[in-house]
Amino acid sequence: MSPTSDNPADPFKKALAEATRVIADDPEVGVTYSVDPPGMNSDQIRLPQVSRRMTREEVLLARGTADAFALRRKYHDEKTFNRYEPSGQMARDLYDSMEAARCEAMGAREMPGTAGNIDAKIAAQAERKGYAQIREASEAPLAAAAGYMIRQLATGRDLPKGADNVLELWRGFIEDQAGATLENLSETLSDQAAFARFARQIIDDLGYGDQLGDDPDAEDEPAEDQPDEASEDQENADSQGDDTDESDEAEANPDQSQEQEQDAAQAQISADDLADVELGDEAELPEGEAPLEPPPPPPVSEADPNYVVYNSDFDEEIHAEDLAEPAELERLRAYLDQQLEPLKGAVSRLANKLQRRLQAQQSRSWEFDREEGILDAGRLARVVANPTTPLSFKVEKDTEFRDTVVTLLLDNSGSMRGRPISIAAICADVLARTLERCQVKVEILGFTTRAWKGGQAREAWLKAGRPQQPGRLNDLRHIVYKSADAPWRRTRDNLGLMMKEGLLKENIDGEALEWAHRRVQGRAEARKILMVISDGAPVDDSTLSVNPANYLEKHLRDVIAMVERRKAVELIAIGIGHDVTRYYDRAVTITDVEQLAGAMTEQLAALFDSDPRARARMVGMRKAG
Repeated sequence: MSPTSDNPADPFKKALAEATRVIADDPEVGVTYSVDPPGMNSDQIRLPQVSRRMTREEVLLARGTADAFALRRKYHDEKTFNRYEPSGQMARDLYDSMEAARCEAMGAREMPGTAGNIDAKIAAQAERKGYAQIREASEAPLAAAAGYMIRQLATGRDLPKGADNVLELWRGFIEDQAGATLENLSETLSDQAAFARFARQIIDDLGYGDQLGDDPDAEDEPAEDQPDEASEDQENADSQGDDTDESDEAEANPDQSQEQEQDAAQAQISADDLADVELGDEAELPEGEAPLEPPPPPPVSEADPNYVVYNSDFDEEIHAEDLAEPAELERLRAYLDQQLEPLKGAVSRLANKLQRRLQAQQSRSWEFDREEGILDAGRLARVVANPTTPLSFKVEKDTEFRDTVVTLLLDNSGSMRGRPISIAAICADVLARTLERCQVKVEILGFTTRAWKGGQAREAWLKAGRPQQPGRLNDLRHIVYKSADAPWRRTRDNLGLMMKEGLLKENIDGEALEWAHRRVQGRAEARKILMVISDGAPVDDSTLSVNPANYLEKHLRDVIAMVERRKAVELIAIGIGHDVTRYYDRAVTITDVEQLAGAMTEQLAALFDSDPRARARMVGMRKAG
C-alpha cells in the first residue's frame, strides 16, 4: 500500500482541493493544508489542517474556509479593490468585511451548496472569538457586524450563533445611519466597482467618512471628459463628406450635451437638498448631539468611547526591516550581541530551563494501545512472542502549549535607552528562539512615537488654532520586529533596530496594548498570551500638556480592563523599576534590569505549567513585587 493512502483524511483533502479549484474557476491554484492560520496569495490557498480523525468540526471548517477563499478568488478583483480602498484603519476593516460578504453572498446565490459550508466557518470564528458572550456593542466589532448585515440582506439566511449576537448589538445603529443606502444592495452586488462605491457610502453613513481618503472616481472625471471632446472633433471631421451623417451628428450631440447638463444640475440640486436636510436634522437633535461626530465607539479605541485622537493620518505600523537598510540592521545586531555577551549565557540557561519544562510535559503526553497512530516499538516484543497479537500504536496528545501564540510587546520609549532596551531585545530574541523549538508561535512588537513633543499631528493642531481637549496629540509608531508566522532565523537582525539612535521616543501604552491585542486576537491559535514589558507609565508631553494629566493612564487602565474582561487573551506584564501591578491583574515588578530574563522565563513557564502550584508561584511573585 502506498504511503499516501495510509491517512484516511487524504481522499477528503484531495477531493476538497479539486472542488476548491472548480469553485475558484482556477485549475492552477495550489491548495495546501497547514496548522498555520488559513490564508491565500496569488498562487496558493492554505486551508486548516484535517487530522486522521476527521472530526465533524474539522471537516466543516475546512470546507467553509475553502469555499470562502475560492469565492473571493472567483468574484474579487484586487485592482478594483485597491482603487476604492479607504485610507483609515476602521474604514478599511469595514470595506474588507463587506467585500468578503459580497463574494460569499454571490457564491450562495449561484452555488447554494457553499452557503452552509460558509455558515460553519462563520460559526467557528464566532465561537473562537467569544462573540456569543458579548453583551455591549462597544465590545463587538462593528466591521464584522457590517459584513454580517450585507450577508444576511443578500442571502436571506439566518446567521450562526455568536455572529447573530454581534449583528443584533449593532443592527439598530447600522439601520438608522445607513438604512437608505442599504436598500440599493441588490443593484450593486454583482458589480464590484459599484459595490465598492456602495460600501464607501455605507462607511460614510456610519460616521467614518473622514477615513475614506480621496474619491477615485472624482480623480478620473477630467480624464473621462477629454476623450469625449476628442471623439466629437473626430466625428465632426469624418462627417464633412456626408451631409446626412453631419445632420444626424448635429442632432445627437446637442441632446447628449443637454442631458449631461441636466444630470449635473440635478445632482447639484440633490446635494443642496441633502445639505439642507442634514442641517435641519442637526437643529432638531436632542441634547446637542452632533451628527458629524464619529459614532461610539470611536475608531481609535474599543475600550474607551471618550478617548480621542486629534489626527491619526501620520500614525504608522511598520516592519523593522522598513526602518533600516539590511546592512545597518546587521551592524546594529552585531552591536547588540557585543553589548550583551556577558549576559547571553545566563539568559540562555534560563531559556533552556523553560524548554526542558515544556518538553517534560510533551514527553508525558502519549496515549498507548491505540488501533492507529505511530507504531509503539516498546510493545513489539509481544508481537514477536505471539505473532497473532495485533500491533499496538500510540498517539500523541494535544499538549496545552502546542496550539499557542505568544506576543511580546516591548516599550520602545526613551526611558528604556541603554541597558534596559538591550536586555529586553536579547531576552525577546532568546525566548522567541526557545519557544519556536517547542512549536509555540511568537510575535515581537514594539511601540513608540515618530517624534518628540508632537510631530505632524501637533503641527496640524497648531494650524487649526489650538482647539481645546484635542486628545492624543502625537504620531504613533508601532513596529513589528517579528510576526508570529515568521521564523526566527529570518528576523534575527530586526531586533538590532532597537539600538538605532533616535528610535526611542515617547510611549503611549494604551493604544499600543490595544493594537497588540487586536493582532493576537485575530490569530487562529486556541491559546493566546500577551506579555508587556515596560519601565513606566504612559507619557507623551504633547498630549498631556493640553489634556487632563491622567488622560493616557486612564486609557491604559480601560484597555487592560477590556482585555482582562474578554478573557480571550491571557495578559501578563513585567515592570522594570516601575510598579505595573497597579495596572495589570497578573504582573511582576523588578527593580534591576538584570532580573528581566529570569522574570520573563518564570512568568511564561508558570503559564505553560499544568501544575496549579506553579501558577500560584507566579501570583506570589506578583504580590512580592
